[in-house]
Amino acid sequence: MAGEFSRRTEMLLSRAEAICEHRGATLTELRRQILGMILDAAAPTGAYELLDRLRQTRRGAAPPTVYRTLDFLLEQGLIHRVERLSAFVGCVAGCTADPDAESHPHAAQFLICRNCGRVVEMQDHDVAAVLARVAKDAGFTIGNATVEAEGLCSTCRSAAPPTRARRH
Repeated sequence: MAGEFSRRTEMLLSRAEAICEHRGATLTELRRQILGMILDAAAPTGAYELLDRLRQTRRGAAPPTVYRTLDFLLEQGLIHRVERLSAFVGCVAGCTADPDAESHPHAAQFLICRNCGRVVEMQDHDVAAVLARVAKDAGFTIGNATVEAEGLCSTCRSAAPPTRARRH
């Protein structure tokens, strides 16, 4: 199904295939199709939205098909789950082909607009370092970390009416 996605997404899918191959995993046509849908989406995409889109080309697609594929993509670090939205975003660009790398999957940090739902992934090594230090001080070993911060994006903030200062 080449050409089904944007040029950027096709490049990321080629990268994802190489990463999977290097790790001894296979990016099947179904996995590639679902990853492509996530990468091409303008916003985080939920599992049932993916299922609805998948059924346009695969009539017999069922929820377990999508969930198994999402599990594989998560294990490979090719997507992240944004818990707050119960949706998925692609992360192929920041992925490494090194199967032993500490960043497989890497710590995810998201800024989520509570008004429009826009999600920005950030990769601030200072945030990850502080989290690792605090965990170590507590005698805790982190296996996977996702930080989600909710607020307003610049577009929604500038569109919101100014708030009055409250009197005390």
